[in-house]
Amino acid sequence: MNNQNLFVALRDAFPADLGRTAVETDDGLVYSWGDLDRATAMMANLLDSLELPAASRIAVQVEKSVEAMVLYLATLRAGHVFLPLNTAYQSGEIEYFIGNAEPAVVVCSPKNFGWVSQIAFKAGTKHVFTLGEDRSGSLLERAAHHGDQHTPALRQDDDLAAILYTSGTTGRSKGAILTHGNMRSNAVMLRAYWQWQPDDVLIHALPIFHVHGLFVAIHGALINGSKMIWLSRFDPKQAIARFPEATVFMGVPTLYVRMLAEPTLTPAQAAHMRLFISGSAPLLIETFNDWQTRTGHTILERYGMSETVMLTSNPCGPDPRYGGATERRGGTVGFPLPGVTLRVMEDGGREVAPGEIGGIQVNGPNVFKGYWRMPEKTAEEFTADGFFKTGDVGRVDERGYVTIVGRSKDLIISGGYNVYPAEIESAINDMPGVMESAVVGVPHPDFGEVGVAVIIPRPGATVDPDQVIAALKSQLANFKIPKRCIVVDELPRNTMGKVQKNLLREQYKDAFA
Repeated sequence: MNNQNLFVALRDAFPADLGRTAVETDDGLVYSWGDLDRATAMMANLLDSLELPAASRIAVQVEKSVEAMVLYLATLRAGHVFLPLNTAYQSGEIEYFIGNAEPAVVVCSPKNFGWVSQIAFKAGTKHVFTLGEDRSGSLLERAAHHGDQHTPALRQDDDLAAILYTSGTTGRSKGAILTHGNMRSNAVMLRAYWQWQPDDVLIHALPIFHVHGLFVAIHGALINGSKMIWLSRFDPKQAIARFPEATVFMGVPTLYVRMLAEPTLTPAQAAHMRLFISGSAPLLIETFNDWQTRTGHTILERYGMSETVMLTSNPCGPDPRYGGATERRGGTVGFPLPGVTLRVMEDGGREVAPGEIGGIQVNGPNVFKGYWRMPEKTAEEFTADGFFKTGDVGRVDERGYVTIVGRSKDLIISGGYNVYPAEIESAINDMPGVMESAVVGVPHPDFGEVGVAVIIPRPGATVDPDQVIAALKSQLANFKIPKRCIVVDELPRNTMGKVQKNLLREQYKDAFA
């Protein structure tokens, strides 16, 4: 039987000469393709030795390192399900994810072992390992005792490969189930659409706990047998300094804004680069134009989701489906990718005319299988004819370019991370002296968008904005914290009494101008 394990597809793309450099880190470490093969085998053998049930969840909250990527690949290789968790998540969030996913193995940073292991063991997890960004921890110590040969587990396209938790604007986070087939089909298609070349080198500057850094960037380099220059943390000067050695860079808009602030960003410095890709948040047209002026390169903007990996992309070369179009149009996310069907629908279920705005729905081999243990929610999010309702609002013009105009559920995307107002409002509303709050996203020159919290105090009570922010910092990940807190007497409402967030967004839109 043909093994459709995603790891097999990635491993088959390794170059014939396994001695060549696969990854070079910012602190001078070099990993060959053979090193990746042996390290993933040893870690997969460690997982095998634990005699876990088939398709066990492996929950991972660690700092970025090559070893963390090896753990992801080893999880695929052993046939288990990878569950990446944002490093900013605090105990309440981790408790929910571990309780919901019931992982057989949890891997955390050594510094967090005390509280993470307590949560994990209480929830019934049998194995908790540590992995430090400096290659310390019990995971590598244990893996070192295992052999460096391993036959990848037999998996089919429909088998689970990863679960990514993605919040709704109301209620708890949902675990999007991605299969081996979802991710492999997307990686193979992007290799062709983005015209990956045999000598391409990727600067990897993104975190590896969400789709962009973990799947799009890593799969892109591996499925092409391309070297990665691995930056453990993004530093604009350092990234620009590596341009002459590289050809591809993937970033969120914030990274481009920060590089534009560096005097070292010049056409000469970027001359060796082939492709700059942006995603995870809307790219302001000023950033798009400034980058073109400063470097001579046109950023390729694309659109994807945790539930679907990549959906659309501006063209890399001529797209024969759209009359050979080559223009990368600022303010758009390009065309639906080959194999993806995208439609824009009215609430009544009619497809809108070109240029009209509606809800974006998608179908294709990359679209996820559903939400983990939430059959009702899954059924709700798919149409009768099998299209996934993205929750994004947009339009498609006469030429086929897709533009995202907003999000149907008030999602805030700050620095590439999804922030859900309802979660923050719930925390604020529980605070002493608070009657009600509304959190809205407003434009920000660095993060693209940030949250502003607008609060009504209880009669006779005083609410200190600084204390609200401080209290939130002890409860929630830093990227979720509003950048400003404003106390008012009343919130704008419609005739039904519902807060009109559109009016709040308009009122505070210049708060960070």
